[in-house]
Amino acid sequence: MTPVAPRFHVDEIRFSERAVRLRLPFRFGAVTVTACPQVYVRARIRFEDGRTSEGCAAEMMIPKWFDKDPSLSNEQNFEQLRQALRNAREAYTTTGAAQWAWDHFAEHYGDVLAMGSRQGLGPLVASYGPALIDRAVLDAVCLQLGCSFGEAMARNLAGIDLARHGLAPDLHDFDLDGFLALPHGRTSIAARHTVGLADAIRDADLGDADPHDGLPASLEAAIARYGHRHFKLKLSGDTRADIERLARIAEVIDARSTLVTLDGNEQYADAEAFSHFLDAFLAAPRLQSMAAKTAFIEQPIQRAQALERDVRAAAARKPLLVDESDATLDSFLQARALGYTGVSSKSCKGFYKSIVNAARCAQARSQGEALFLSGEDLTMQAGVGLQQDLALVGWLGLEHVERNGHHYVDGMAALPADEQRAFAALHPALYAESDGAVRLRIVDGQIDLSSLGTIGFGTGERGAGIRWDAMGATY
Repeated sequence: MTPVAPRFHVDEIRFSERAVRLRLPFRFGAVTVTACPQVYVRARIRFEDGRTSEGCAAEMMIPKWFDKDPSLSNEQNFEQLRQALRNAREAYTTTGAAQWAWDHFAEHYGDVLAMGSRQGLGPLVASYGPALIDRAVLDAVCLQLGCSFGEAMARNLAGIDLARHGLAPDLHDFDLDGFLALPHGRTSIAARHTVGLADAIRDADLGDADPHDGLPASLEAAIARYGHRHFKLKLSGDTRADIERLARIAEVIDARSTLVTLDGNEQYADAEAFSHFLDAFLAAPRLQSMAAKTAFIEQPIQRAQALERDVRAAAARKPLLVDESDATLDSFLQARALGYTGVSSKSCKGFYKSIVNAARCAQARSQGEALFLSGEDLTMQAGVGLQQDLALVGWLGLEHVERNGHHYVDGMAALPADEQRAFAALHPALYAESDGAVRLRIVDGQIDLSSLGTIGFGTGERGAGIRWDAMGATY
């Protein structure tokens, strides 16, 4: 481990929320989302020499993804995530010796999951708290040392040591410092546009659902405006309905798409049910072009069954990626043994998990096995959350990332004007003002990542331009 990694205490962690209302309803699986909170985190750390630094992070609190129990209301889902945040705060702010950033995560990893389990929180929910706090903490480190996320990784300023704490024993012989020091990063990345189950394919499909706000509301309009060539298509689990809908989507995207992924969102009860869909998808004459461009299929099977049955027969036909079942640091190992070859990188699951899984993919490739990591997080909103996730997937070297939270929300329109201007000034290539608000800038299907090489974890300065006083109560 690099000796220059600084040790510090976590003195204070605060949470604030903003309500986010969608301009278009987003349906995935069995839920349709029209509004939800976005939580902001501030973490103040104190170094061994007494200096202090404050970092931040932000994330949407999406209902019915972390815990899909239909008996829980959306508000109960939100409260689960708040509890996960409080649990992690309690763990990270306990007194003790100053530690490296990795150790603040690794030392409390098991305790946070166990605390959540006692409260009825699954590991995916319980991991939400550390995922945000770790980003805010590393942002504080980067800002104090005047370096970017990529520089922090190259110098291992987080002090990541996979042998310490024993969290990834399969990587104990892997040269992580060498992996981190390799040339990483991209200056641009393709936005893979998600088509939700409630989304209009053509403008003619909108009817009364047209928001009439000057922004694209259908798939064809989004393509015309942003130039998308990469697409992610949601599945409902109803094979006949899915094949018909995919055929209608194919009419719009076949001539321009270069890559397609499908997302099952756990809609198939088991491997046999999913196999029936795969048979129909690969045999449908109208879907031959789409099928040829489909790079992988994401989490088709319900999480209760996904890691119980071998899926190698299906994966031999199309690679499978594990997402919702990727609940702990060793979940990808379980999935890999069953035939899954891909795993999602999601900021809401923790950037350390993305790094660990990226190392697994690199190790496997060196041994001739084709494992892959993919960016799969559409809900990120313009601002700190978006910037940190893009900094991560850019550093990971991914060529495309699921990215269209901007399509369902009116950019930064709900933020104070001076806060919008501050973000645009810090990241002029990432954002542009149009239709009365600052919003994510996508040109020819690409997002410019060049400004994310600035100091901080994708932020650019202390506070990142955020108007903390324009949010709800802090807790």
